[in-house]
Amino acid sequence: MILKAQIAFLIAVTSLAPAKVDFAHEVLPILKENCAKCHTNGKYKGGLSLDTREALLDSETVEPGDSQNSLLIQVLTAKDEDERMPHDADPLPADSIATLAKWVNEGLAWEKGFTFKRKTWKAPLGHQKVDLPGPEGGNPIDRIAAAYFEKNRVQPPAPISDARFLRRVSLDLVGLLPLKSELENFVTSDLAEKREAKIKQILSRDLDYADHWMTFWNDLLRNDYAGTGFIDGGRRQITGWLYLSLKENKPYDQFVRELLNPTAESEGFIKGIKWRGNVNASQVPEIQFAQNVSQIFFGENMKCASCHDSFINNWKLEDAYGMAAIIAGKPLEMYRCDKPTGEKMDAKFLFHELGPIDKSLSRGDRLKRVAELATTEGNGRLARTIVNRLWARLMGRGLVEPVDMMSNRPWSEDMLDYLAWDFAKNGYNLKRTLSIIVSSRTYQSVTVIASKSGEGFVFEGPSGKRMTAEQFIDAVWGITKTAPGKIDAKVERESEKARVVRASLVKSTLLMRALGRPNREQVVTTRPADLTTLQALELNNGREFVNYLNRGATKLVDEKERIETLYLEALSRLPSSLEKQVAREILGARVTPESAADFLWAILMLPEFQFIN
Repeated sequence: MILKAQIAFLIAVTSLAPAKVDFAHEVLPILKENCAKCHTNGKYKGGLSLDTREALLDSETVEPGDSQNSLLIQVLTAKDEDERMPHDADPLPADSIATLAKWVNEGLAWEKGFTFKRKTWKAPLGHQKVDLPGPEGGNPIDRIAAAYFEKNRVQPPAPISDARFLRRVSLDLVGLLPLKSELENFVTSDLAEKREAKIKQILSRDLDYADHWMTFWNDLLRNDYAGTGFIDGGRRQITGWLYLSLKENKPYDQFVRELLNPTAESEGFIKGIKWRGNVNASQVPEIQFAQNVSQIFFGENMKCASCHDSFINNWKLEDAYGMAAIIAGKPLEMYRCDKPTGEKMDAKFLFHELGPIDKSLSRGDRLKRVAELATTEGNGRLARTIVNRLWARLMGRGLVEPVDMMSNRPWSEDMLDYLAWDFAKNGYNLKRTLSIIVSSRTYQSVTVIASKSGEGFVFEGPSGKRMTAEQFIDAVWGITKTAPGKIDAKVERESEKARVVRASLVKSTLLMRALGRPNREQVVTTRPADLTTLQALELNNGREFVNYLNRGATKLVDEKERIETLYLEALSRLPSSLEKQVAREILGARVTPESAADFLWAILMLPEFQFIN
């Protein structure tokens, strides 16, 4: 029998392990085998629910970071058999308790979107046409949102000002702050449809649009300008093809077909990364193909199923290897937990109901076939996944969350179905869908903090978003006039000397990485939004950021209306009288480069600057 006094010993032993506990592979199997039957899916003995992380925290049985004072761990090690859990069963092995204790101490990590609750709703595969509610005319998003608000007794959010709208839509569509002159002209314009005209004008800036959306697609497609694999040929860029595709607003179905059945310019995506040395079976290029295609284009997490039948969704090992065999061009032997099974799997598309893949086809013809299946008219999942990603990018939260678990139920089936249907019906035009969203009153509303999250989420309006690393750097470069002289990305931008260098087109720096730019060795669909210690340090005294401030300050010293100018450039508004007073105190009676740098820093650290609200 395990004694309660052994908890500290178990924690001490597990703390020696350098790697953090893996929820899906270490914690989840223990909970499923020993706890789930009494504490999940509607059966919650003792008031304890393990359905979700939120439910577990609400039960007040765990103290994240403190397993010794967590009732969950205490009852597992209780000396009294009447108190010890699980009831009517053998005590948990010491190593299992140690794993759970370490999990609690590390903060109770949870697979995003996972729940023990059985799903009663099944995501449709085909397109679903929606009968729009409400009176005829108007933006379809607003018609669906109005019916949703009424049904859920939500007060629609208030509209935003012209200045706030221009700042938001400019950052969202092309990643740049509006120029001072642009802002003044827009705010003073008395045109009736000026917002619609401005959206059209911004989206017509093809190079600015491509510059900005390179960040989004580089993250998704694991494309970068330097990093693991590029030197020894184990990885290949698709930069030129990707940039041109964005600049031309290539139809998304064609975009996907050219990635899955690639040309020489786009084949870097399916080649994946050939890691140096020995890697486990779930990291070889063929399995990377299965994981990446499933996640990026269909919103399905296949990483767990690449090692064994998934713990977090319904995908099986056979599903992952069926997709992997497509690019292998031959049947693949399956490995379960990195051990060969002796069984082989031939090519099979993820959604097999859309059609088979002939086993006799060559590798090239298999890729052609999978490109057809991915973009066939009956595959509504392709459209649903990308419009959900665009909605999340613009609104701060997806219609489905997490965005890589598209089998989850959206908060509005009508909204997702309509946008996906309209997207496919109108030639898979990404700019059109972006325009529909940002033209809606729903988008052009004040941001809100949702009163409910998780399964109980109710949409009450758009959420604020932190600038990406690239948006922040571009804004700083624009305000301080400190952009570098050339880009690293090998792309055609017409007259390069006349173009402003954008952060999305240069190699990552320490400051960018601190602000959340990933190394892109893995697919990244959502960057962390929380402030980190590293970010705080870099924004306080990091060499790169301080250099921008100091160089920008020398220019600010000579600016006559420096306070008003900086507020307009950074925040798209004039300062209040109190803000002017505080600014003058910071700058001092005689403005110096040092006081100007302090003033710059104070403005750039404002949440109002760093957030898109």
